[in-house]
Parts: sequence; C-alpha cells; structure tokens
Amino acid sequence: MSIMQTVTPVTHDLGGFQVRRAVPSPECRMVGPFVFVDQFGPARLEAGEGMDVRPHPHINLANVTWLFEGAIDHRDSLGTFSTIHPGTVNLMTAGKGIVHSERSPQSERDTGPAMYGMQTWLALPEALEETDPAFEAVSDLPVIEDAGASATVIMGELWGARAATTTHAETIYAEINLAPGGTIPIDAGADERAVMLVGGEATLGGDMLQLYTLYLIRPGDAMMLASEKGGKVMLLGGEAFPERRHVWWNFVSSRRERINQAKEDWREGRFPKVPGDEEEFIPLPDKPKTVSYP
Repeated sequence: MSIMQTVTPVTHDLGGFQVRRAVPSPECRMVGPFVFVDQFGPARLEAGEGMDVRPHPHINLANVTWLFEGAIDHRDSLGTFSTIHPGTVNLMTAGKGIVHSERSPQSERDTGPAMYGMQTWLALPEALEETDPAFEAVSDLPVIEDAGASATVIMGELWGARAATTTHAETIYAEINLAPGGTIPIDAGADERAVMLVGGEATLGGDMLQLYTLYLIRPGDAMMLASEKGGKVMLLGGEAFPERRHVWWNFVSSRRERINQAKEDWREGRFPKVPGDEEEFIPLPDKPKTVSYP
C-alpha cells in the first residue's frame, strides 16, 4: 500500500476558529524538512474581532505562512511589515533568532476576519541553523494545470516548475485544487512526502482521504490524486534529514542546549524587539503545547 501512515491532528479551539496540528506528533516528528504542520479554519470571526498573536521568538527554523482566505499583518524584529494575502507565501527564516507578531489587519476586523490557511515550520540544515535571520514574500509562483487540476508550487520544484521561494534544503510544497472529475499525478522524487485534504473531497491512489488527516506516502511510489466533486489538497515534503530535531515551544534545533539558551534569552529579554509592536509579548510558557524531543 502506497500510504505508509496516517496522522490525525490534535485540534485546538482558539475561540472562533480551530487549529489542527499534525506535526510534531508521537506518530510523526518530521516530513522532509517540515517539523511543524498547522492547518487552521475555515472560519469567520465576528466583526470587530481579530487574531492577535503577540510578539514571540523563533530560532533555527524557517516559518512559512500560506493563506487560502483572509489576511494577516506580519511584523518582525528585522523591521519587516508585510500583509499576507492568498497567493503570496511569507517565508521568515529565523536562523540565529527572530521575533515576530501576527495580527488581523484593521480592514479584516471591520468586516469579520476570514481564517483559513496553513502555517508550517521547516527545520534548517545543521550547517545553516545559525544563519542570519531573513524575510521574503513571494507572489510570482508557478501554477500547473492538468486534467481539471490546478497546482500552485509554493516551494521547491514540482511537475517541472520551480518556485522562486528560497529553500534551505530540498523541499516540496504545493496547493492542489481539483475541479469535479479532476486528476493530477503526485511526483515521486522526494525522500519523504505527505498530503492533507483541507477542503472538499479527494482520493489518493483510489483511497478516500479524510479531511485534515496527514497521509505519508511511500518513497518512490507514483500516485494519482483525484476528486469526483472537487477538493483542495496540500502536498509537502522533501529531503530526509540525517539528524533529528528538538522542538520546544517556538524553538527548533539539532541541539537541546541551544533551545535551553533560547529559553533563557527570551526570559531575560535578550531577543530584539519588533518595531511597531514593542509593547506586548508572549511570556515563556511553563508547559508549551509543542514539545518534541527525540
């Protein structure tokens, strides 16, 4: 069977929308470089409400935000201000350390923000973990169309097209939209691959996919993704890392002592501030929801 493993995400209710975390989990620590996979929505908040993720730190990872609906204002300690919209990928490389906040724009709050998208973290190769932090927003992404399917390549190379988005390791990441009766082959080239149905319905190799479940695909197997009624599927993966990663709260590293240093640095206020969002911050938690030690 080409589907090696299924991962049912843990769902967190954030009081207006749900976030489903598939990675890290006891069943799955990484898929290629992806060390964290969150899916949120679809939902619409009440007018006047909004999402407010106060400034918080990251190290040794790349944070990728991809929206299907809605908008998010991103600010970070590099001085970046970027409003994330569907069709544009936000890639924030934390490297040796960065702080950012994510909030609903005022225009979204006025009408009731739509919340629907993905946030993923990619571990950095060991030699690049302490690279300088960086940010980019890329909207000129290749779109592949075939047999009632449209696929946007967010990162890496798929179906012969490469996204301009920076990759620190071999990465595949794409949004696939299937029209009723649509089909598309899933490339077999990556070390590790997984798919997640995030809307509608779809089958993989004839097997029906359950909504929001992560399916890990056997390496080397070429499979066909299809839908009778239409669906939206995320494809993610890439090269298998030779070394495991520690995850504690918002920190990822190949070395546990580096995470302990980051915890101390945040507790003591040694991370930089976020220009335009200096007043608030998320304190270091005693027991974070995200912990994954090999």
